[in-house]
Amino acid sequence: MSIRNLTHIKKFFGRAENPEEKRELYKEMLLMTLSRATRADLVTNDSEVATVQRILLDTIGEEVSSKDVRIAASSELFETAPIDKYLARVGQQIETSQRQSIIKALVEVFGADGRVTSSEIDFFNMVVDALKLTPAQTVGLFAEKTS
Repeated sequence: MSIRNLTHIKKFFGRAENPEEKRELYKEMLLMTLSRATRADLVTNDSEVATVQRILLDTIGEEVSSKDVRIAASSELFETAPIDKYLARVGQQIETSQRQSIIKALVEVFGADGRVTSSEIDFFNMVVDALKLTPAQTVGLFAEKTS
């Protein structure tokens, strides 16, 4: 996956219309959020970058270079729209299960270097709030559907 232009992110500050656009939006959101998470404590650790790469390969089946992860972490997109605003606006266009997968992946990224800082916890809480997930959704609890 190339992050050269992030066309879907820029486009979807509008609205995702079809399933393919939503899938591309999810992929870019995952990359941007996890990449940005590597800088949550202001120290981009190599193990965190490698974890982001592995998660992206496992989740969306695409290889992303460490250089692209680091570029996405400092993307100028966030100079014009802070990540919480971006997530709040764009996040509602993807499925709840996809938003939950972003949260689960954040836990992996933050644990990759063997420690979790208060800055990382603040980032995690901000992402959960911005994605408008309930505490139950955050941990993957679902009520059975009754017929």
